[in-house]
Amino acid sequence: MTWLAVPLYAHAEGLSNAEIGALFAAPVLAQVPLNLAGGAYTDRIGGRRIMLGSCWASVVAGVWLMFAHGFWMLMLGQLALVLSRAAFWPATWALASELPGERGLQLGRLNAATNIGQIAGTVLCGLLLAAVGFQPTFLALAGTGLMAFLAGLGTKPATRRPALGHNLLVGYWRLLHQRIIQYSMLCAYLSALPFSLSISFYPLLLADFGYGEGASGILLALRALGAIAAGLIAARFVRTGPETLWPVLCGAGVAAAVGLVPTLDHAVPIGFWLLLVGFGSGAMTLYFQITIAEASRQEERGSALALGGLGWGISHLSTPLVMGFLADRYGIVAGFYAIGAFALACTLVIGVVRAWAFRRP
Repeated sequence: MTWLAVPLYAHAEGLSNAEIGALFAAPVLAQVPLNLAGGAYTDRIGGRRIMLGSCWASVVAGVWLMFAHGFWMLMLGQLALVLSRAAFWPATWALASELPGERGLQLGRLNAATNIGQIAGTVLCGLLLAAVGFQPTFLALAGTGLMAFLAGLGTKPATRRPALGHNLLVGYWRLLHQRIIQYSMLCAYLSALPFSLSISFYPLLLADFGYGEGASGILLALRALGAIAAGLIAARFVRTGPETLWPVLCGAGVAAAVGLVPTLDHAVPIGFWLLLVGFGSGAMTLYFQITIAEASRQEERGSALALGGLGWGISHLSTPLVMGFLADRYGIVAGFYAIGAFALACTLVIGVVRAWAFRRP
């Protein structure tokens, strides 16, 4: 719900494009240590407790944003939301990777369920903004976090894990020296790039094209719809390994969809590109999750997946900052062209280094 409400609220408060970019990028600095700590604690105590705590962070953020005015109060609200996401993702990824059945299908179902929530939240947010304004919308966000906490209480606690013999974060040093982890972080970075834009500058592009809150919510929901299709359909076909072309094809789709979305301001081509970018980024997300899960041991999987989350976090930090600078200097349309070209460059790098990443040293 925050992807549409927060940037539009910041715009209504009179913040510049650069300030809006900083509003989404700066809190990610706090996400990095918490993301790593969350992954390590997931390996020790399981993801359920981490997940429940992240729900309460969403409740606090929603209440705070109801009363926030100006850059710094909005920054604190964004910080609470980013901390919630940083704890939530590695915990739920690790839980899904341990479910019985084919790992790719289970992770795909998790991603699909997540994106169904994104669609419902984005559409609901657009409708609420159009009907009642910002404060009731943020109250609905807090209520959603509370409902998620109550639903999480109904899950079974994980089997207690054996205590690890090393310091909490020591294992990250060894994981970071693995080629496959470095490669997966690059894939995670590219998969998160459209997500970063959808919570920051996609709403502003649509507003610049003359779309209201309700129409923007529906169009942005198409990105999540594409990601749902990736989770339910592509999950049956995505494979890891040096031979597969999945990361290259997905990256090319993401680059094309990001770079071409501002070429026409009609709803039909915009909707098509948002569907494509959702499918490409969703399949790329599934690819890096499967790759990390297959390459890591169970007792370190939460930490390994947290490093994938670190790639996400770096994308959330850099993309809004760069986009904010480009939008203020050259215009928001030129900014999308530049980010699309950068995504294509990342795709070319992935295509070149994937064989090296899977080669054992």
